Amino acid sequence: MKTHPLYLNGQWVQTQATIRVLNPATGEPFAEVCTVERPAVAQALADAHAAFQDWRRLTGKARGEYLRKVAGELERRRDEIARTITLENGKPLAQSLGESAMSVDHLRWFAEEARRAYGRLVPHQTEGKRHLVIKSPMGVVGAISPWNFPLVLALRKAAPALAAGCTVVLKPASATPLCALALAECMEGAHLPKGVFQVVAGRAADIAQEFLENPLCRKITFTGSTEVGKTLIRGAAAAVKPLSLELGGHAPVLVFEDADLDAAVEGALITKFRNTGQSCIASNRIYVQRSVYREFLDRFVRRTSALKVGDGLEPGVDIGPLINEEGLAKALGHIRDATRRGARLLCGGKHIERKGWFLEPTVLADVPADAACMAEETFAPVAPVCPFETEEEAIERANGSPYGLSAYAFTRDLSRTFRLMESLEAGTIGINDGVPATSQCPFGGAKQSGWGRELGIEGMDAFLETKHVSLGLGI
Repeated sequence: MKTHPLYLNGQWVQTQATIRVLNPATGEPFAEVCTVERPAVAQALADAHAAFQDWRRLTGKARGEYLRKVAGELERRRDEIARTITLENGKPLAQSLGESAMSVDHLRWFAEEARRAYGRLVPHQTEGKRHLVIKSPMGVVGAISPWNFPLVLALRKAAPALAAGCTVVLKPASATPLCALALAECMEGAHLPKGVFQVVAGRAADIAQEFLENPLCRKITFTGSTEVGKTLIRGAAAAVKPLSLELGGHAPVLVFEDADLDAAVEGALITKFRNTGQSCIASNRIYVQRSVYREFLDRFVRRTSALKVGDGLEPGVDIGPLINEEGLAKALGHIRDATRRGARLLCGGKHIERKGWFLEPTVLADVPADAACMAEETFAPVAPVCPFETEEEAIERANGSPYGLSAYAFTRDLSRTFRLMESLEAGTIGINDGVPATSQCPFGGAKQSGWGRELGIEGMDAFLETKHVSLGLGI
């Protein structure tokens, strides 16, 4: 079993302490990754701060050229890195290839944006003065990425921060650290200056605390649960440290009677079962207008029952394993709770008896509002479906959650589309689109789903300070 070193200040560093990486399809370890404690994290931040002084002075075009080279390295190794994602995360290989491709696109987008950190000249009101607004990089960024999209969500943090002129210390999820190290190899292959990008691994609470308390870390960007996000908010208060937070979601899907029902079924299938349901923007509540409710359920159950479950490296697999035993237990608990409260189990619902943490793709109908799955992220291939009568009811139920990361609707009524766009409380809204995220548009949540935005022009702006300069001309 290979032991992978960490990438610190341009060097590959071996340590005695390690963590094991498990393959969710077997439940067995297949690799080890070195770990560090807080003093080494503090040193990484110090090295990143030293590197920041020269990195910030490069032109945006020069930083963009580095990112373009990283994208080339990642694309060259896409098959190998996609296989690594599947081994440590469990998702089907085709989806891992898609994650690799989106990661390359993010890098190329921010390679271009690096030269567009625009300021502005503001008309003066007092004679003898002129006013400028300029943008400057914040400094060292502590980035904490999750396990469900371990490569692309790391890059949604690292690429814009690097483009802006910041340096980055990345802490990947302990369950999926290998593709972060592969990314570090791509950074090394693109000849980024030492200290500009580093990877640390170890006890999450200790690393986060160092990011929070160390004054050299000027910003933290995090994707993960709302509970952990609240802990970071409390910790950041002492230093008034800025945070970007992409937190939990509980996305609704609204299917109206005028929708193209085939498109709605396929769209709901993608929103629910992509990445084995382990996505912050996965649909957690599917609301269907009463007049088409039965027909939607018939088609949706047929398509769900046909999904192939297996090891993500097997050909044609649609659904892989859940990330760990705890995730499987939570999903089974949500299914039991819903059926006890009156929901109808239409397909799936059982643990598949084989190595690894596999769950049958599950559809629950007539799920009551007080079921746990209607309030908490299940993070599994479990689809609760409920009927609604009117548009007003659908919007009210969709918004009846403390989360607002994403929402979906299927309708062919243009007027309704605009009403939904304005009424749904979510940072990303897919209308007749089950895969709305894209490099050039902002991504982030409302309410308890987070602070700030990734991607789009907003993605790089999150790592820039805005300065007003008032010039006295003496005239």
